[in-house]
Amino acid sequence: MDLVKERNKRTAWFLKDRFGMFIHWGLYSIPARGEWVMTNEKMSKEEYMQYFEEFDPIFYDPKYWAKVAKNSGMKYAVMTAKHHDGFCLFDSKLTDYKSTNTKARRDLIKEYVDAFRTEGLKVGLYYSIIDWHHDDFPHYGDRHHPMRDNEKYKDVKHNFERYLEYMHGQVRELCTNYGKIDILWFDFSYDDMTGEKWKATKLINMVRELQPDVIIDNRLEASGENSGSIMTNNPNFYAGDFASPEQIIPPEGIVDENGNPVPWEACITMNNHWGYSSEDKNFKSPKMIIRKLVECVSKNGNLLLNIGPNAKGEIPEESLRILEAIDKWMKQNGNSIYNCGKSMLPKPEWGYFTQNQNKLYAHIFDGSIGPLGIQGLNGKVKKARLLSDGSELKLIKPWNTMDYNDYIFINFGKPEHLTHPLPDDIDTVVEFELL
Repeated sequence: MDLVKERNKRTAWFLKDRFGMFIHWGLYSIPARGEWVMTNEKMSKEEYMQYFEEFDPIFYDPKYWAKVAKNSGMKYAVMTAKHHDGFCLFDSKLTDYKSTNTKARRDLIKEYVDAFRTEGLKVGLYYSIIDWHHDDFPHYGDRHHPMRDNEKYKDVKHNFERYLEYMHGQVRELCTNYGKIDILWFDFSYDDMTGEKWKATKLINMVRELQPDVIIDNRLEASGENSGSIMTNNPNFYAGDFASPEQIIPPEGIVDENGNPVPWEACITMNNHWGYSSEDKNFKSPKMIIRKLVECVSKNGNLLLNIGPNAKGEIPEESLRILEAIDKWMKQNGNSIYNCGKSMLPKPEWGYFTQNQNKLYAHIFDGSIGPLGIQGLNGKVKKARLLSDGSELKLIKPWNTMDYNDYIFINFGKPEHLTHPLPDDIDTVVEFELL
């Protein structure tokens, strides 16, 4: 089997859609101090159970979430079926620690996949392969477990094989009971907990049997810290279909040892937490997020943008305002994102290029003194248009540009040789149709 060839076939749609929604939601929305609150505060599972008893998201409306995602220009979504705390938002038959046993009495994942499919969005499921609730997952001495320093667990023997049977069983449920799954997002490996420690080959074989077209991230052997063997010429069988850099955009994108592009997706938070954090108001601006989406696409990557709903199931107002601004920009300029990738030209100093076949998109972040010059396009452009409204932009040759014969020049007002403001301060996109 040619793993790279199969990977490229599976990810073809993914590399066209480019923009997705990540949804981190669970019991941790109640303490509202982020998704790692259980381990950050070294809570025992008995202490953490108070949130299980309280969980009652009365405003959970995945149909609304799906409309928000679609209106924002997102083409797919990934939602936490189970995070590290072990709580399941789906009706697993292998545990009582699930949403159907809370006051909610609902299979929240079932409602999510149905709602997002109805809006024409592809659906992904996040599943943590670590578990701080399960008795057989290593406690004492584990780098991340809440009880890592608790002497009470120092000599406790855990049956890790039994945990793996449980974990594989839940993945089987997710791949069997919820229809066609487009993305399976595992999280995450670390230290010696990597690869075959999870019986990764067996797990992937099962997933491929049940969901042959699903694309899988690289975290059965990697994490946000590194990408694993997907960056090599000979990736492991369980290396995944795409790399998943976290809270960073790779400076040069991601390629293998031969320089061939590797599918990748940067997962990014809107503020500084994945799960709901009531005190974290450090939200990124719509301008920054739009520009980072453009940067990802210019490097052949995707952007998975996170929301962290609150305990009642509401998307925070700050997130909605950001998504509303993204919606406006994407409606006008989405053609420069979808189906696009790295361009034939190097990165310009004033922004980025993206390209879709003979359509080259100039994403202009910074205005110029006088006309804007673009090198390497002289004699190669059939027409130029402002993407947001389709208006014609003439290629010009002002009196003060005679030394730059390899350049084309454009401007956004007259006189053509003087400085004019950009039409869109966030990102002015010019579409060049190439000859």
